[in-house]
Amino acid sequence: MATLRVAAKPEAELMKAAQISRPGGDFELVEREIPEPGAGEVRIKVQACGICHSDVFTKEGSWPGIQYPRVPGHEVAGIIDQVGGGVSAWKKGQRVGVGWHGGQDNTCRECRRGDFRNCRNLKIPGISYDGGYQQYMVAPVEALVSIPESLTDVEAAPLLCAGITTYNALRHSGAFPGDLVAVQGIGGLGHLAVQFGNKFGYKVAAIGRGSETATLAKKLGASVYMDSQSTNAAEALQKLGGAQVIVALAPSSKAMSELFDGLAPNGKLIVIGVDSEPLQVTPVQLITGSRTIEGWASGTPADMEDTLHFAELTGVRPMIETYPLERAGEAYARMMSGKAQFRVVLTM
Repeated sequence: MATLRVAAKPEAELMKAAQISRPGGDFELVEREIPEPGAGEVRIKVQACGICHSDVFTKEGSWPGIQYPRVPGHEVAGIIDQVGGGVSAWKKGQRVGVGWHGGQDNTCRECRRGDFRNCRNLKIPGISYDGGYQQYMVAPVEALVSIPESLTDVEAAPLLCAGITTYNALRHSGAFPGDLVAVQGIGGLGHLAVQFGNKFGYKVAAIGRGSETATLAKKLGASVYMDSQSTNAAEALQKLGGAQVIVALAPSSKAMSELFDGLAPNGKLIVIGVDSEPLQVTPVQLITGSRTIEGWASGTPADMEDTLHFAELTGVRPMIETYPLERAGEAYARMMSGKAQFRVVLTM
């Protein structure tokens, strides 16, 4: 009588991931099964993942509805390793990235009008699903960005959040070449904003804390540097005719508010830095000179590709410190310290 042999189930392949198991918990380096992409998804072999201050939402559990354990990371650069069912526009072996915009519902009022950036059910890598602090991740095709060959994975990763946020805000700001544009805060976003502003043809006024930043700001492309510790930056901007745009990146509502009077007539304060305190601006300040305040978030994958191509064309590059995935906790702490020069990127 023939013996029925049951084939042994193959052992699942494992990967390394840096996860958070509870709000406020430490990073845990764990082994997980390599995930399988579903319909309309791809699996990415992660090559690099930037560490962004917004990862604090995952680390501290401050994003409503977030579920644990969760792997952070929304500045992802890698290679498509496997495609799910129904995926035809993206191929195995293709270099891709995933940024803050990790997918949309395509059904809400904003999506139906093409305003995907403001989707009411926006998916965010590292919050809605596991992000790039791991060797492999799965992402929906609507989140994917094609990475130009001339950009390395480490260079591309920060451009998918810090880069697009500043690039997109500036190109939609209404400022024209030759206009005075101020960048407040010469850090992870600011050092990119100064470069983009210079390449757009603006007269860039960089505003930072301390005189030691002046040389770097000028090297990045600033025409003027203002030390906010020793100078009233709003008054200094007015002496130059007033700023058409101020990009506020420092996470301080007080510092942003103090700059408002540096705007020219019809000038705009673009708020990107996050603080829980309210801005202190009076109606008279708004009405006098017809000045405005605008908040700005990241952008769509199409905007991210524009950012990468512009950086490729003009030579805009992030300044980076790299850490291996195994040191994710140390890398995150370095980013939070504010001492990194200027973006921190995990490599796999």
